Amino acid sequence: MDDTPHPGSNSEVEQHDRDIDAGKRLVRQDGAGVSLGDRLMARFYRLFWTTKLHGLRLKGRHPLKLTGVPDDTVRGDADLGDAMARGLFVHHGEAVEVSGPGVATMTASGAFTDWFHGFSWLRDLDELDRLPALPVAEGMVRGWLEAHGNTVSDPAWRPDVVARRIMHWAAHAPLILASTDLIYRSAVLNHFARAGRHLDQTADRMPHGIQRIISWCGVIAMGILIAGNEPRRLFGEAGLGKALAGGLTEDGGILCRSPDAQCDLIDALVMLRSLYALRKLPMPDPLSDALARSASALAGLMLGDGALSSWQGSVPAARVTAILEAVGPSVRPLRHARGWGYQRVSSGGTVLIFDTAPPPLGHVSANGCASTLAIELSDGAQRIIVNCGGARAGGLAGMTDLSEGLRTTAAHSTLTLADSNSTALHKGGAIGKGVTETTLDRQDLEAGSKLDASHDGYLRRFGYVHQRSVTLSSDGAELKGEDTLLPGGKKRKGETGFAVRFHLAPGIEASPTADGLGALLRLPGGGMWQFRGRGGALSIEDSLWIGPDGLMQGSTQLVMAGQAEPGGATIGWIFKRAS
Repeated sequence: MDDTPHPGSNSEVEQHDRDIDAGKRLVRQDGAGVSLGDRLMARFYRLFWTTKLHGLRLKGRHPLKLTGVPDDTVRGDADLGDAMARGLFVHHGEAVEVSGPGVATMTASGAFTDWFHGFSWLRDLDELDRLPALPVAEGMVRGWLEAHGNTVSDPAWRPDVVARRIMHWAAHAPLILASTDLIYRSAVLNHFARAGRHLDQTADRMPHGIQRIISWCGVIAMGILIAGNEPRRLFGEAGLGKALAGGLTEDGGILCRSPDAQCDLIDALVMLRSLYALRKLPMPDPLSDALARSASALAGLMLGDGALSSWQGSVPAARVTAILEAVGPSVRPLRHARGWGYQRVSSGGTVLIFDTAPPPLGHVSANGCASTLAIELSDGAQRIIVNCGGARAGGLAGMTDLSEGLRTTAAHSTLTLADSNSTALHKGGAIGKGVTETTLDRQDLEAGSKLDASHDGYLRRFGYVHQRSVTLSSDGAELKGEDTLLPGGKKRKGETGFAVRFHLAPGIEASPTADGLGALLRLPGGGMWQFRGRGGALSIEDSLWIGPDGLMQGSTQLVMAGQAEPGGATIGWIFKRAS
């Protein structure tokens, strides 16, 4: 097994890898999602934040200056910055023309507006020379302040968005505060003060998980950026500690199980670390530990091309690289993220990622997918087996049916039964009933790594437990698997149709063998892999893959279909690198 360290983690990660409990179960406690009471309270708080009474609570003195400018150690993208200098803002494949005066009337998807109001795009603009970057940055901030500075609204004043905005405004203050206009500079500094008071009162009202964590990061940031705010910093550290304890799994994964959200988490903690460094303060151990664990968990999802495997969407390789490099020089991928649910095996240049956990709980998921027991595989920099990706891509904002379809079990490389999802999916990203329990047994031996996992998502409806066993050889040249439908619980009537899907990366040409039991896979770079299957009729069908740019690419999928009898079914398969 080989796992090249990535740009920290530590020996704790390796110890965690060894502490694997055979047959350990993960149980999803809450399949119902957010309660009606929780939804009503969340709605009440958001309405209250827009009232005049809350606005009065934000008034007060503002600082004459910040305590300093923290470093933004996450590098931006100069190409995106260049597009912004020309008025075009691009995020996850969604492109919107925006000028300073046009901020108030901007029309875009929810994901785009969250990103825009958070101002993380300043790091892309800061990659340019100051001459073209300064007027764009100042113009956007002026436009934003005129449209939103004095009126609390959603999403511009949602606490996690506010936290991102103030951290990025501080880190890129030379871009936005270069003006000699004292009225404008005062307005910017006044927003910092108002934002801090807003966060004090709202951070702990955000949902558990990424939104609450980032909101508390903002409280600490304001405690550091404004002189004399030591009590606020201590208050923020206590709040963030609780938010991290309740919002992360023990191995550092965010509860919503989204790699994109994991990037947001690490990004916020890295910026917070820079703020502590600005004041020469030690970052509290719980925060440093959370950063190290979360970075290792994220690196564990990297395939050979440097990008993340596609769970709840895709993340650009450049963003992953920039974030992990900002963490430190030796982030080691976590192989056994049992709590977060993603297993990693790396051998001979081949990387396998295996989802072995139930979907996220309803109250922490914004875009959950029915992906339990799906896999992804890469050979070097070439992806071979993928999931369809793209569920969070902004370019899909107006394609609701496709966006929802990308969340289904059939859009992932796993088994589907009776053409249904292993966990019910509701519109708007909500998760319903289905998988409540998974099991996992992992063995890492000299001959290779074997993982046996199961889920109960089809048990109550159809009377079967889905069990998947995968083994990657020590040289990475062979992936052997078996999908089994085990009868249990409900009495079964007649046969039930199944399909085991392996979505192939774009550019791979699949040709059936003469006996119809296998396929030859020709990779774009010239390599070849062979596939053989038993227990189902093999077909090669159309598929698609949507990357982080939101562009749809045609691809193919290998499908093994058949009928499960009351006694169950077993489908065996093998992918082997051709010599």
